[in-house]
Amino acid sequence: MIPLTTLRELYGYNYWARDRQLDACAVLTPEQFLRPLGNSFSSVRDTLVHLLGAEWIWLERWRGRSPRALLAADEFSTLAAIRDRWQVVEREMRDYLKDLREESLAVPLTYTNIKGETWTYPLWRPLLHLVNHQSYHRGQITTLLRQLGATPAQVDFLYHQDRR
Repeated sequence: MIPLTTLRELYGYNYWARDRQLDACAVLTPEQFLRPLGNSFSSVRDTLVHLLGAEWIWLERWRGRSPRALLAADEFSTLAAIRDRWQVVEREMRDYLKDLREESLAVPLTYTNIKGETWTYPLWRPLLHLVNHQSYHRGQITTLLRQLGATPAQVDFLYHQDRR
């Protein structure tokens, strides 16, 4: 099991990397932001909304709710709209993590995913899964930014550690 202090540190890194990446995306034109590029999620916007939606849905699951759908990308037409919603999710996530206790990490979490499948894991596993998921898709954003001729942000974990 991963200690709660480590998980909190990883979430701090996650939001640091997210902010740097959102800043890198700010140079895109509206057309570039929405341009289909053939990725897992079509555009920069769609990939960012997926990242936001993943944080939102996991937080909901940790609170005992099982939403039946992720956030819809078309509800976020601008980077500012994504950033605004993400700030709310971040605040709620940080509150959740602040109130979490070490002994809670081993407690089984049961939820139903958007396909209607029920899963159970000790809480620490989905907490770790989410930060890993976010890193994976940040890599995709880096590639999309390069395809669009923009400069991606440096979001490496050790780079973050060296700047603390």
